Amino acid sequence: MTYQAEHVASFFGERRDGLSHLDDAFGSLVIGDRASLGRRRADAQTVAVIGLGYVGLPTALGLVAAGVRVLGVDVSASRLTEIAAGSVDSASVDAWDLSRALSMNSLELHDDIAAITAADAVIICVPTPVDRSSVPDVTALARACAEVVDRARPGQLIILTSTTYVGCTRALLTVPLEARGFEVGRDITVAFCPERLNPGSTSFAHDEVTRVIGGATPNCSAAAEQLLSKISPDVHVVSSPEVAELSKLIENTFRAVNIALANEFAEASRVLGVDAVEALDAAASKPYGFMAFHPGPGVGGHCIPCDPHYLLWRLRAEQVRSPLIEQAMATLAARPEHVADRAAELLAGRGLSVDGARISLVGLSYKPGVQDVRESPSLALAEILRGRGAIVSAHDPVVGRDVVDASGVSIPNTPAPSPEDLDLAVVMTLHPGVDHDWLSTAPLVLDATYRLERSERLVPL
Repeated sequence: MTYQAEHVASFFGERRDGLSHLDDAFGSLVIGDRASLGRRRADAQTVAVIGLGYVGLPTALGLVAAGVRVLGVDVSASRLTEIAAGSVDSASVDAWDLSRALSMNSLELHDDIAAITAADAVIICVPTPVDRSSVPDVTALARACAEVVDRARPGQLIILTSTTYVGCTRALLTVPLEARGFEVGRDITVAFCPERLNPGSTSFAHDEVTRVIGGATPNCSAAAEQLLSKISPDVHVVSSPEVAELSKLIENTFRAVNIALANEFAEASRVLGVDAVEALDAAASKPYGFMAFHPGPGVGGHCIPCDPHYLLWRLRAEQVRSPLIEQAMATLAARPEHVADRAAELLAGRGLSVDGARISLVGLSYKPGVQDVRESPSLALAEILRGRGAIVSAHDPVVGRDVVDASGVSIPNTPAPSPEDLDLAVVMTLHPGVDHDWLSTAPLVLDATYRLERSERLVPL
């Protein structure tokens, strides 16, 4: 792998010889000095984090802040380059923390998973998406677990954090390790500890949320607790990995079902001529028996659109159905289509057709304050509107780049359009700190966030 040390040097504001090199021992890119390789084995604790995305990188930096040496492993050369250059989403990590971790060699970046042989503990944080048919895709997870099992050594702690189906930890880690001759709980420890990261949230930081720990044995749970207590204020130990796996699926399935319900309340409110948000806020004044959820254009990110399908998939394997969850997920998946239908209604009210209409999507990311566009409703909406003949663009200075939708077509991310160049603005994501005053001069605005004050030209979804 070719790597430019200048990226790192410029990030730290100084140039240092030998800042990056290929290490013969591991066949991987190392950000740090050669002496650190020899020191690693003498450290009290070295943790390898596999997958340096929205979960893995904050996890790695949390461990660094706790005084742990971290080996960050990712198969993506471009991702390692971004991290070394500090070009990461500020909603997930602090640039100064990252700079300091790299400059002090507390975080070493590797492109070869063989680096984990030097670690006392391994944390797996790889993506677990679903495909376009909502079928779980555990390809990356299965590959990572197989690599970890092949390189496992006595005394290591292996923690899986990636959201997955019930029984996955046992199937991909415990059983294969036992097949290699390890006695899990004695020779090696294994646990499932789901991540609870909420990107962009100022209310619950990564180190302020209780972590659930489900070890394969009590000894496994104790080992995981000893490590994770360094970065979590509290831990909640359960009896098995399966309990921990299901708890994560319950958390996000609960959210998905209630968001779908809030969307239906909003549609009922529109039909009945009632302000949806006012009615929901009134219901939320009850101090018990009600939890407020806000309606919107759909769900996005890696969790809510995906996790319930891991539960449904696993239940189908047991020949069990869950009609409520199935319907909620179908309703959420259809939400962008509903937004497109409402856009067509508003345009028709002005004597316009979607075919040929100039439509700007305000916000591309799946939630405010983040750059993440994975599973964003905006991408699905763009594809639907384009299929109906619309000329689609977007305005999202936080994302700050053109984005490719699921069909492979680029969505131009432009400055705020002038009124004469626009037929309809569809508000999908309202980022804090971004100027949205231009919407007051737009000819027509559909507010899919239910957060803007309505007017003659601005109507809620």
